[in-house]
Amino acid sequence: MIVKRGSVVSHAMAQQWGSGKVVEVDEVRATIRFSDGMVRKIIASHFEDLHPADPASYHPPVKKAQKGRGKGRTGAPRAKTPRPKKAAAPAVVQP
Repeated sequence: MIVKRGSVVSHAMAQQWGSGKVVEVDEVRATIRFSDGMVRKIIASHFEDLHPADPASYHPPVKKAQKGRGKGRTGAPRAKTPRPKKAAAPAVVQP
């Protein structure tokens, strides 16, 4: 099989991974994002294990909700406090 970016494939030896979308290909390996949420790199010598899959069978993994503190602040922004400037070091004069 010719593996190219954007193709939807399945791996013959790992059906439990589901179908995957090829996100990057070079002469050594293909990077594939599978429906099980994992990104796997398949080396070129194993491309024959990849088979075309129905594009409708690929379902991008759902991102999990973030636990703990959220990303931004929810309160009012803090006022900036002025910082005192550092005094310049005295110049050393060499005789």
